[in-house]
Amino acid sequence: MENVSTDIFIIGGGINGAGIAVDAAGRGLAVTLVEQDDLASGTSSMSSKLIHGGLRYLETYDFSLVRKALQEREILLHKAPHLISPLEFILPQASHSRPAWLIRLGLFIYDHLAAHPLLPNSKKISLTHHAEGAALLTELTTGFSYYDCFDDDARLVVCNAVAAQEHGAKILTRTQCVNAVYENQHWKIQTKNLLTQELTTHYAKVLVNAAGPWIAPVQQHVIQAQNSFTVELIKGTHIVVPKLYVGEFAYILQNPDQRIVFAIPYEQEFTLIGTTDVPFHEELNAIKGSIEEEDYLCTTINNYFKKKISRADIIWSYTGVRCLQEDIAPKASELTRDYKFELNAALPLLTVISGKITTYRCLAEEAVNSLKKFFPQLPGPWTRNSFLPGGDFANGDFVKFVEKVRSDLPWLPEKIAYRYAKSYGTRLYLLLQNAQGLNDLGEDYGAGFYQKELDYLVEHEWAKSVADILWRRTKLGLFFTESETAKLTNALK
Repeated sequence: MENVSTDIFIIGGGINGAGIAVDAAGRGLAVTLVEQDDLASGTSSMSSKLIHGGLRYLETYDFSLVRKALQEREILLHKAPHLISPLEFILPQASHSRPAWLIRLGLFIYDHLAAHPLLPNSKKISLTHHAEGAALLTELTTGFSYYDCFDDDARLVVCNAVAAQEHGAKILTRTQCVNAVYENQHWKIQTKNLLTQELTTHYAKVLVNAAGPWIAPVQQHVIQAQNSFTVELIKGTHIVVPKLYVGEFAYILQNPDQRIVFAIPYEQEFTLIGTTDVPFHEELNAIKGSIEEEDYLCTTINNYFKKKISRADIIWSYTGVRCLQEDIAPKASELTRDYKFELNAALPLLTVISGKITTYRCLAEEAVNSLKKFFPQLPGPWTRNSFLPGGDFANGDFVKFVEKVRSDLPWLPEKIAYRYAKSYGTRLYLLLQNAQGLNDLGEDYGAGFYQKELDYLVEHEWAKSVADILWRRTKLGLFFTESETAKLTNALK
């Protein structure tokens, strides 16, 4: 059994764990992160794929969270311009909607809570005379336009893990924390590699529980800490259907129950619709959406769009569970999405509760700052102005970067070149090193996925299964046939 020493041991390979890992490693701390499944295999790949301030949080007067999220939106747009892109949102005014004056007030506040030089201000629009209204019911004549950002959530997690590793962190996937005991001023942690069954003992000064919805089970059954806490688990389901409308803009739809649903352009050929907010009290190993949730999302679309959909139109769906702070809010949708920390200085143990993908970077910064008492020589924050792997192209101009890729690699089909640029940014040159033509990319498994990319994902991004590749590192599962999926499965054996 191998023994390993580290400064910080992190349990959880979602966005919070990966963000803390890169922040701490970049400050010179020795970091080990373990994830019992794949990176972003839980909540962090089950989001609405948005980097946003949270317009609806203004109704619950959560101004500090909205301001913080809006500030982070600008920072992340600079850090990862390949993974995060501006997106216009259209908010139609329906008979059951919030009053127009209230929407205008909310958007005014949204525009002015934080500086946003990279995104336009909101405005009122006529849906009758704009392309944004063409797909909507004719009685919907007035709407509002504002901007937030779209992101690739799973790749954002992976890029943070890559950055952490490049700063010296150890990232261990398919690795379970078996137990952790605090003794002799250190944590003694035993892990099991779930692929090889190999046991390893780690010694760490600080333990971080960033397991998301699993933080309570980890705390209670693995870590055996004295302090306990209660969290709220909320389930959210998304569905993907064939493209509902033409245009690179999204819709934010208000329901009579005051909840909102997004309709978002997705992977060129589809529309992503979500999400629901349902209290979750089931087993965490049995997370799945319900017929009622899917019907709810279809009904929302049908209340706004000329084109009607049903559950039969669903190409793919996914469901995640969010871990939120315990609250007295009457509705699940009104629970705060802000984060907090539980720091047990005696052990020492840091537990991360809740959080949004949008605010992961500042969450990580604050988390590492809170550990200064254990590491007196800890340098200050550094991630605000740094690029994530692949995001270091000129002026963050993605359009010009794609043009450069097309010029540098004229033999690469345009669709694949765009996908590589969007997924890997400047790292696509590492992926394609020594390739001079399509024949150098090796086996084509389908949908433009070649052996060269498979090798890159396995070697550099911890990909081990078909799901890792087709649904998290890429979204090619939407395009793969059963036979192509079987072929890729055999290649991974």
